[in-house]
Amino acid sequence: MPQVLEFKLPDLGEGLTEAEIVRWLVAVGDVVEIDQPVVEVETAKAMVEVPCPYGGVVTARFGEEGTELPVGAPLITVAVGAGTEPTDGAAPTPSGSGNVLVGYGTDHSRPARRRRVRPAAGGSRPVAAVAPAPVVAAPAAAPTSPAAVTVAVGPVPVISPLVRKLARDNGLDLRALTGSGPEGLILRADVEAALRAPSSPVAPVAPVAPAPVPLAAVEGEVRIPLKGVRGAVAEKLSRSRREIPEATCWVDADATELMAARTAMNTAGGPKISVLALLARICTAALAKYPELNSTVDLAAKEIVRLPSVHLGFAAQTERGLVVPVVRDAQNRNPETLSEEFGRLTGLARAGKLAPSDLTGGTFTLNNYGVFGVDGSTPIINHPEAAMLGVGRIIPKPWVYRGELAVRQVVQLSLTFDHRVCDGGTAGGFLRYVADCVESPAVLLRSL
Repeated sequence: MPQVLEFKLPDLGEGLTEAEIVRWLVAVGDVVEIDQPVVEVETAKAMVEVPCPYGGVVTARFGEEGTELPVGAPLITVAVGAGTEPTDGAAPTPSGSGNVLVGYGTDHSRPARRRRVRPAAGGSRPVAAVAPAPVVAAPAAAPTSPAAVTVAVGPVPVISPLVRKLARDNGLDLRALTGSGPEGLILRADVEAALRAPSSPVAPVAPVAPAPVPLAAVEGEVRIPLKGVRGAVAEKLSRSRREIPEATCWVDADATELMAARTAMNTAGGPKISVLALLARICTAALAKYPELNSTVDLAAKEIVRLPSVHLGFAAQTERGLVVPVVRDAQNRNPETLSEEFGRLTGLARAGKLAPSDLTGGTFTLNNYGVFGVDGSTPIINHPEAAMLGVGRIIPKPWVYRGELAVRQVVQLSLTFDHRVCDGGTAGGFLRYVADCVESPAVLLRSL
């Protein structure tokens, strides 16, 4: 007789205590192999594929897509042992594994492996199915005219649970849409465009009971749950403002020579170097001169802890919200390798494939809000760090250059710092050194 084993949501590490089901990768009746991903979940830090440590037949799933589960809650049950092998000639799979989490991120290039168990002729089913939690399924709609929409089969290319929720609340079948994102990814804009179209022929879906914390509008009021990435950001920023006595200083700098140096580097051949990479290299040099700003405060011990390495975070805006990937040991990198690492981490962030370890351990943050077309800001420190450098847009402005009025490329730099780790003299010295390097990159060469 087969044995039915329960697989629970494992501890995903990094202090995470809950996760939201984004997409089921298996259905009841599927045969799963050991360490095969069975569900994709979203934590406060990343998208994670959760593999099952058992091999056998899925007999139940617990929770609908969009449901938030605590660590230790049941995910699926699997029947293992005799009578659960597939009858299509495939080799039987072992029944268990010690692994509960193979890796982080979402690899959309790997299709979910699904095989159905075929009952033997004249015999009964090998396992009595355990009643699963209700799972929403869209009924097949009979076409009423040649213009009726053909609904695609297979997994729907959607990452965001909010996009799925918006479609469900409005009776929109996502399988009828063509996504405008990378590799056909369905974005919120695609759903909203379909809802605005008065004659959009979409297949109906079964009504869904509201989630415990609904995203609903009541008399024009919209309530958005503070969970996932948005909730994690809210908690970190609130804690920063509660605990850190911060101050901000800023300065305008002539970035004309820096931009000319970047142009010269990129015309010399080799990988392209970004402005962010040049600013990051300037930051690591400045932190070597002013190590007070590469530190953290240990409140329990009442100590300032100066950190030996610069793990440089940088703010990246994604569809899931603002995230801060971290470049490890940035002080050992040159502009070329910094640019490559920024590009790699930004690509992972936009694809939702950053591991939690890519988002933790930063010691100093560089925030380039100039990409949003603004000149200045007063950043909030990324707790538990001690400082953040903000960079505005670089634009032509009137500037006194060598005693004459000229049009130069000007940028505003702002430094927000923890006043417990240093005074204004140190912060001002750091910011002035950064500005001097921006205005004259030769200043940086003297310190290398």
